Parts: sequence; C-alpha cells; structure tokens
Amino acid sequence: MRIGIVCPYSFDVPGGVQNHVMDLAEALIALGHEVSVLAPADEDSPLPEYVVSAGRAVPLPYNGSVARIAFGPVSTARVRRWITNGDFDVLHVHEPLTLSLSLLAVLSARGPVVATFHTAMTRSRVLAAAQGVLQIVLERITARIAVSALARKVQVEHMDGGAVEIPNGVAVAKFADAEPLPGWPGECAAGTGGTLGFLGRFTEARKGFPVLRDAFVALAATRPGLRLLVAGPGDPDDLYDQFPAELHERITFLGLVSEADKARMLRSVHLYVAPNTGGESFGMILTEALAAGTTVVASDLDAFRRVLDGGRAGRLFPTGDSVGLRAVLSELLDDPAGRATLSACGDQVVANFDWPVVARRVLEVYAAAIEATDGRVIDQEWVGLG
Repeated sequence: MRIGIVCPYSFDVPGGVQNHVMDLAEALIALGHEVSVLAPADEDSPLPEYVVSAGRAVPLPYNGSVARIAFGPVSTARVRRWITNGDFDVLHVHEPLTLSLSLLAVLSARGPVVATFHTAMTRSRVLAAAQGVLQIVLERITARIAVSALARKVQVEHMDGGAVEIPNGVAVAKFADAEPLPGWPGECAAGTGGTLGFLGRFTEARKGFPVLRDAFVALAATRPGLRLLVAGPGDPDDLYDQFPAELHERITFLGLVSEADKARMLRSVHLYVAPNTGGESFGMILTEALAAGTTVVASDLDAFRRVLDGGRAGRLFPTGDSVGLRAVLSELLDDPAGRATLSACGDQVVANFDWPVVARRVLEVYAAAIEATDGRVIDQEWVGLG
C-alpha cells in the first residue's frame, strides 16, 4: 500500500505528534508498506529518508502551548505537488483542524483521507471564525481516528461524527532495552535516597512542574539522598531558581534530549512523575515510562487514569495536590516490592500500545476508508486560504 502521512507540526522541535508520526511510519514500513511523510522542517534539517520537508514553520499558540506549523500559498503548492507525486492509496493527516499542512492536505486530497485527532479540544481557536472551512474539512475526511476516549468524545459530541479509538503507540523494545545514564538511578535506601524524573516544559503551567517541585523540596528535607532528573526545553537558570540553593546539587537538568536519551532518562529514575494539571487527551510519556519498566506516579486526570488502567499500572494522586504527591512518593520510595508490582502490571498494559499492534489497527482503518471511497476521486474545487 502507498501511504502518505501529513504531520502538522515542525520536525525541528520534538513533540508527541511528531514522534507518533515517525513511529507509525516506521512501523508501517516494517510491515512492508511504502510511506512518505510530509512535515514542516528547515531545508537543512536532518530528516529520515521517508520525510519530505514542506519548508520552515512559524510559531502559533495552540492548546495552551505553542505549535510550529507551515501554512499559506507556498505550503499549499508543496502539499499539492507532494500528493500528486505520491499517488497514494490513502492519505493520513494528523490534527486537520489546525491551520497547518494537514488542513491543506485534506482540502487538496482526491482520494480516501484518514484523520487522527490527538487533542480533546472542541475546535481550533484559530478556526473558530472559519466555520465554513471547518465543515469542508470534516466532510472530506473519510475515516477518523481518536487517540483517546476524550478525543473520541469530542468527535461524537462536537464534530458531527464518530471515530475509531486507537491509542498512541510506543516502541516498547527501544525503551525496555535502553541503558540508564551513568551514575543513575543510584541507591534507594529506605528513608534516605531515590531518584525522581520529569520530562517536559517545566515552564508550561499545565505540565504541573510546581506541584512536583513543592513535593521534592519537602521530601528532600528528610531524604538526604533524594535526587531529581529533569529533561525538556528551558533555561537552566529558570529551573534552578525555583529551588533553594542547597538543593541545586541534587537536581540534574538534561535540557532537550534525543529519543534515545529520553529512553535512557526514563531508565535512570526510580519514579517517573507526571504532575500535569490538565489539557491531556492521552499521556504518551506514561506509556514510554511503562515501557522502560519505570514506576509511574501521575495526576488523577481521566486520560492518565485510562492509560494506567485505573491505577493498576501506576499510582495516581489528586491533581494539583503537592502534599498528596509527596505522600505517594514517600510511600513508593520505601516500598521496592510495591514498585515492582506496579511495573509488572505496567508491562502487561503497555504491550497493547506496542507499535506493531497499533499499526495493524491503523491499517484496518485505511482498508475501510479505501473500501468506502471505492476508487472514487473527490472533487477538488475549493476556495484557497491565503
């Protein structure tokens, strides 16, 4: 099968959707399919051979964060040329309701279109005043995939249609086989040591880093060997300034990390903490931590609860409650048997998210979309944007 996949966000900046697209493409290629991915990226950026650059992206506020997207006449021409040259059996776009390559691809497509919705937003704020375009996009989508129950609920209640729920995948072996970073995770003696991990934008409010910070500071006062490993974008000074000076030597900031080093980072901690306060439709980092065999402690968000099987595969704490988080961390750091039990359950849960399993489910949706269009070419007349 010839498959075209469109990523709306720039490959120059790591992100959950970008990683999803790359892992899906590689899983499909491993299953014997021809795959081409179109994504924003600087022309000189190192890209996998299956990725075609659509040019430089620009920042756009989206879902409480900043997305880097490409849009406009030049992007439109590149999308159309890529579609024509690719002669795809199916076109798979991600987040088509953002002003992005994905939206342009839907409007330019002439065959079956599968769309994956990653967020639980009812609509793009940028498109709120463009309902006519929004409706055209939805009408041109042949089949929809939602990565979570929350994302699927939005499709049913707000987008006039359903969606097949297929979760984000994770390359289990890549995480399970990773080597810990040198010197980590270290000792976790009862009442003294242990290592906590956090990955993400620590300056972004919905990531909830202050909740973890407060819990760590309180725990560190009585656990002289407790350490914190942080990875993600940001200025080191902005991180260390949040902590008392006497704790700085017990905090290590890795900055932005590669996918390989992310796996190593997750293998380097006793507890991975996800203190997010909202805006999550799935929880990709949780499945990655589970794949690494790391015990997970997460906010009691609905999306996180679903990934962790209601708390069977990881411990949940009241969202935004640093005191509650501190109690859970203290208990688990002193309970290696409890951590082992949670990790064993995590192994069972994450097997359902392994990419070969997920990719085969996506292929079933492709087949249904191709059958639904029955080889018909979609009318391509539309009013251009920009």
